[in-house]
Amino acid sequence: MKTVFAALGLMAALALPGCKIVKTVAGGETAAAEAGEAGDDARIAALLDKTYEAELLPLIAKALPVADLRAALAGGLEAAGAAHGNKGSGEGAAWNFAVKGEGKVVEANLTSRARKAMLDTDGDGKADLTLQLGPVIKGSSLRDVAPFYKFGDFRDQIEFAKLARALNDRASAGLQVPEGELVGKTVGFSGTVDLKAATDPWLVTAVTLSVAP
Repeated sequence: MKTVFAALGLMAALALPGCKIVKTVAGGETAAAEAGEAGDDARIAALLDKTYEAELLPLIAKALPVADLRAALAGGLEAAGAAHGNKGSGEGAAWNFAVKGEGKVVEANLTSRARKAMLDTDGDGKADLTLQLGPVIKGSSLRDVAPFYKFGDFRDQIEFAKLARALNDRASAGLQVPEGELVGKTVGFSGTVDLKAATDPWLVTAVTLSVAP
């Protein structure tokens, strides 16, 4: 009987330190993960400070007008992409284009965090592209339009995705979106769009925005 009690006591004694060891390891992993995230954020912030205004905005300033890009796409996405775009990384990646233009706002949603304005750029009274105004922005076209942001320069897909989000945040923060009704007003813009097919709807991430009075 004494032997049984001794064995049980030994097991209990071993179990308690075991719990402590697990907690210590888990805490260490959490701290390491937090340190890694902080390091990612710092590296990406430094990269944006170096490239956003000096390289990315000048690239977008050379954007094709909407009508010219549509004409190029009529000859096929691959030809248009090779001549005017940059392809994202990975199999099946979209072509990304810098585009600029103006149009009348047919519909707008400025009350959600994913603000949008739908524009008629060809005068037929129907919306033919959507401007993303943020702060919530879908996609990675701001990153993928630029040949100087290369996947191989980043630790992994997670860090590369953080770059896309940081670029979207920077672009949205730089937009001056007027308060009040936008529908019926003429809006000028420049930004980026990603397309996997020439007939895809245009979801443009806006980098500049101007609204006619």
